[in-house]
Amino acid sequence: MKISYHGHSVVKIETNGKTILIDPFLTGNGLTDLDPEKESPDVILLTHGHNDHVGDTMEIAKRCGALIVAPNELAVYLGWQGLNTHGMNIGGAKEFDFGTVKFTKAFHSSSYTTENNEIIYTGMPTGILFYAEGKTIYHAGDTSLFGDMELIGRMNDIDVAFLPIGDNFTMGPSDAAEAVKLLNPKLTVPIHFNTFPPIQQDPMDFRNLVESHDVKVMEAGDTIQL
Repeated sequence: MKISYHGHSVVKIETNGKTILIDPFLTGNGLTDLDPEKESPDVILLTHGHNDHVGDTMEIAKRCGALIVAPNELAVYLGWQGLNTHGMNIGGAKEFDFGTVKFTKAFHSSSYTTENNEIIYTGMPTGILFYAEGKTIYHAGDTSLFGDMELIGRMNDIDVAFLPIGDNFTMGPSDAAEAVKLLNPKLTVPIHFNTFPPIQQDPMDFRNLVESHDVKVMEAGDTIQL
């Protein structure tokens, strides 16, 4: 399994002969190394409906026919746009040919803003547990710190956890460091920082706060091989 990070909350997973993109916010993301016109994933996983997470999903999926797996209301809305979607909800899991997806709690908000400044409600925000090749990846999406992260960590042997550290809209470094203690992952990667002025952070501050756990600060294009 090959995992790569591409700025903001964008994660790519290559496994079982498939390519999965999580929260493909590329256009307008000054930190990414990906060109939306050159990405042709088999699957797009979405944590919630905010535009900096849905990102280029519609354009990419229309071009390459990618399956979109998303929280149910968001999946319904994207299905109305003519896309191939599969809706799920918090606590639900499904085995696909590329791996198993399970949606978890996230404490945040979730809506999509159209070009006409219409706000579309897109259901509950989520985190994602992804299982493939005997490995477990946790993408927390946008969230605050919450106690049930301990339960997620106890029920899952997490190989890599992607946690937001930007503050203002999500956990900041100190809360994310507490999340690491609860989740107990083998490796943690900070995400959702430095894309916009309100979420400017030095990821080394987070790294220095985390004791007894491995942290990898990734630049866009960096990879992990599991």
